[in-house]
Amino acid sequence: MAIQRALLSVSDKTGILEFAKGLEALGVEILSTGGTAKHLADNGLKVIEVSDHTGFPEMFDGRVKTLHPKIHGGLLQRRDNKEDQANARKHEIPVIDIVAINLYPFEQTVAKKNVTLEEAIENIDIGGPSMLRSAAKNHRWVTVISDPDDYTVVLNEMRENEGDTTMATRERLAWKVFHRTSQYDAAIASFLNKEQTTQKTFNLSLPLYAELRYGDNPHQAASLYGNFGEHFIKLHGKDLSYTNVIDIQSAAGLVQEFRRPTVAILKHTNPCGVGCADEDLREAWQKAFETDKQAPFGGVIVTNRSMTLSLAKLISEIFTDIIIAPDFDADARAHLQKKKNLRLIQMAATVPEALSEPVIRSAPGGVLVMDADTRALGLDDLENKVKSQRPPTREELEAMRFAWRVVKHVKSNAIVFASSDRTLGIGAGQMSRVDSCRIAIWKAKEAGLSLEGSVVASDAMFPFADGLIACGEAGATAAIQPGGSMRDQEVIDAADARKMAMVFTGHRHFLH
Repeated sequence: MAIQRALLSVSDKTGILEFAKGLEALGVEILSTGGTAKHLADNGLKVIEVSDHTGFPEMFDGRVKTLHPKIHGGLLQRRDNKEDQANARKHEIPVIDIVAINLYPFEQTVAKKNVTLEEAIENIDIGGPSMLRSAAKNHRWVTVISDPDDYTVVLNEMRENEGDTTMATRERLAWKVFHRTSQYDAAIASFLNKEQTTQKTFNLSLPLYAELRYGDNPHQAASLYGNFGEHFIKLHGKDLSYTNVIDIQSAAGLVQEFRRPTVAILKHTNPCGVGCADEDLREAWQKAFETDKQAPFGGVIVTNRSMTLSLAKLISEIFTDIIIAPDFDADARAHLQKKKNLRLIQMAATVPEALSEPVIRSAPGGVLVMDADTRALGLDDLENKVKSQRPPTREELEAMRFAWRVVKHVKSNAIVFASSDRTLGIGAGQMSRVDSCRIAIWKAKEAGLSLEGSVVASDAMFPFADGLIACGEAGATAAIQPGGSMRDQEVIDAADARKMAMVFTGHRHFLH
């Protein structure tokens, strides 16, 4: 049966005028509210105000306008149910066959800085979700549109089907409604939970962004949800896998720590090498690559400056899985795209904000939620955090700041040997800290790099003096660590015995 009557009430008026004109041309009567009605009427369409349709005025500053039996009865009445139809005739409730509604912009409102609780609450839509849900529940007969992208689809179907839509389309649109309203309710609950510090529930509803190539292993399916593609734009290469996404996140987080031109190389989320330069990224690359020339094979390279052709030529000499940069010069991109499978990822300006989102991971029976570790803590006023007899030199302090920013991105237990602008040896993820020290020393030796005069950073306290002693014997002259061990004094004594400078940041940066 041809659609007779439509109800249009939208906050986002994108495409609504063209949609209404299309409906009018098909002989559909249009009901509307407030700003939408005015917008349509001002553009020459014949519109019936909802208040005229219901015989009841809008009330309470627009809070009540569509919450009326003549609206919900028009949406919910079953066309093949005799009792429903008898009630509709008795109470003069005509059918509403099509609804186009989008909701008050709650998500956009709470995303603004310094939004007040009152302002947020006023942007909680009540009538919109109610009408959407009523129409979606009765989608056997009612076409419900919550996304302006579907206006054209619906009009085309009506033109091809004697003024009606197909059941397949109505089913798809009804699913979109319940998905959208679940997202909307989750956003409200999440904001109120945070704003009012109730901490009783955690809500999350995200759209599917992509089916990934696979998970950790090819036999594991994986999907990515949310708006990842708004922050990381894939310019070239194969589809991403689960591990690719994790690697991209880790690489972006590491390079955000630095303001100088920086290149970092990562493998399985761990830095293989990090280098900084005053101007030339090729110099930064050389410092990073020299830290470990074996591990980068099939790894991830990230820079905090635009990728240049000269750097692209150097990088392309080794096999790399992913290259990430804020931008790619046209000739650099053309050069790198010669490698069919190499993924090129552009970081948007929104990446720092995206990386500050809470960290979420599954747990038996639920999820774990944690604040993101976005900033290297404890680097302020290092001169007053010295625990050793000898204070660090200016050069050692600069090296400490560099090493500390790197070590927070290495899996615990983490050890990093560094100078002020490059890594020299990295030990990651061992069961004891002294083993991480030994691995970092061994890696530096394998790379042919001297640790004499280097600084060593430890992501957490040295629980025993053995690790610090190994680092000192390898050539480190200074150490930066959180402190907090029962044996701190033993570690301090070991540093003093070797004339090493040592500072305690008072903050650890475990990464599990």
